[in-house]
Amino acid sequence: MQIQDPQIIRLIERLGEHYRSNIANRFIRPALLQLAIDNQTWSLIEVFMERGDQFRYQGYELDDLYRQLAAAADLVFEARTNLIPGIRSRQSIGAMTGPDKVLRDMAVNNFASNLRLLADLLNELFVLLVEADKAQARGHKPLYAQMPEVTDLGKRLIE
Repeated sequence: MQIQDPQIIRLIERLGEHYRSNIANRFIRPALLQLAIDNQTWSLIEVFMERGDQFRYQGYELDDLYRQLAAAADLVFEARTNLIPGIRSRQSIGAMTGPDKVLRDMAVNNFASNLRLLADLLNELFVLLVEADKAQARGHKPLYAQMPEVTDLGKRLIE
């Protein structure tokens, strides 16, 4: 099923902007890359969060969106459990001086709340996708109900 709903596309664009600015910025990205996330999951996250322009006009495939959403939920879960507890002491974030130090400190201090906002946006997108999926299914089993990777998506997104 092709997703071309403007509300969904705007939300995906908002997710990408938030991710690039507040989650995978130059200060936090080195620590993110140390998380136990496989290459396939990183690829799904990259396509979803950083290459949205490719899909703006042609639309998104629903099954791909569900997979990308599940990958992003994995990132949220891993970051919450393995990055946030010791983020201030991570050597990968590095020591800096001057304006970069202030920006780095802001990124580190706001990371938990930015991750929570990302999780909320992902959950909002999931709700919109499920609604579109149910409307399209018309008496058949919706796609989300057939995909095991999205069955516990909500649990991975909430604290």
